Amino acid sequence: MLRRATRILLSFVMVMAGMVLGVGATAGTAHADECYTWNRTLSQGSSGSDVTQLQIRVAGWVTSGERLSYDGQYGARTAAAVKKFQSAYGLPADGVAGPQTFSKIYALQDADCTPVHFSYAELNKCNSTWSGGAVPAATAKANALKTMWKLEALRHALGDVPITISSGFRSYACNSAVGGSSTSRHLYGDAADLVGSPSLCTLAKQSRVHGFSEILGPGYPGHNDHTHVAFDPSPYWSAPTCGI
Repeated sequence: MLRRATRILLSFVMVMAGMVLGVGATAGTAHADECYTWNRTLSQGSSGSDVTQLQIRVAGWVTSGERLSYDGQYGARTAAAVKKFQSAYGLPADGVAGPQTFSKIYALQDADCTPVHFSYAELNKCNSTWSGGAVPAATAKANALKTMWKLEALRHALGDVPITISSGFRSYACNSAVGGSSTSRHLYGDAADLVGSPSLCTLAKQSRVHGFSEILGPGYPGHNDHTHVAFDPSPYWSAPTCGI
């Protein structure tokens, strides 16, 4: 808790220093974040791995049914997601990722790049190696990270109410043990089952605008006790009890 508070304070100081000095052309290198540091301002037309890193963190700020690509290309959809992220956190919403935007991201992430309110342990209650699923371990873990950032956006949009994850990545063995579908997205590391408060219907409905293409909840067979969110190449939503 102290480490996070310190990082938030440092990020605030960095933003204020930039405002005083008129820094705006580049993101600068003064702040070396433990996870990842952006060294330039990004806007439409930018490309590269730093754009991909930004996309991972703003992919949860999209419109209903939209999915942001992690392609390293700063197009109109990335700019729109950045603008929604900025607006959600009280920043000037211009769609340009500069010092203030990066400072907010730094304050929101831990040293392992996970958002502060979620962890790899929450997304993997099966095994610590991330192996045995439908994709290589590194891919499953990377998919889980993308899921966590979407969940962070969902959490913030709901008023920063804690979200409880009952299941995330599963190996084939773990998936079989719980009776999961043989084609479950849990095998890919990009799914999460949500329980508790907020209500399951609230979670299902709100998830529609945070980049999840597979949403299954109350009224769908086997999902009356949780809301399932995931990335699926073939989008599918079904939570009849919730009107979805």
